[in-house]
Amino acid sequence: MKNNSNINKDISLRINLGTRPIFGHGKAKLLDAIAANGSISAAARKIGMSYRRAWLLTDAMNQDFKSPLIESSLGGKGGGGAKLTDEGAKVLKLFRAMEVKAQKSLINEKKLFSTFINMPE
Repeated sequence: MKNNSNINKDISLRINLGTRPIFGHGKAKLLDAIAANGSISAAARKIGMSYRRAWLLTDAMNQDFKSPLIESSLGGKGGGGAKLTDEGAKVLKLFRAMEVKAQKSLINEKKLFSTFINMPE
């Protein structure tokens, strides 16, 4: 059995509304990619997601929050694009802060938990 002490064990944070997940690592990653790339299609390519999936997730986020998180403009002669709204940037920043806090607060528990994991050699 391999020693588990050097294994990177991450805690995955997900925000649910009842039993329905509304925000987590995948949507945060998509928002980061939209902010960096300026379009839903470029963001999807960057993170290895289909355009359809990315579009469905952006639409879901815009419906699930009080204000839209992503603002998009249609393509055409001038080209389209997408960007985070102020609300989207705030939600993403808050979620990233929550992830950091969760990771830091569970350091000891993650180490203890790793002692129970059977890692192949």
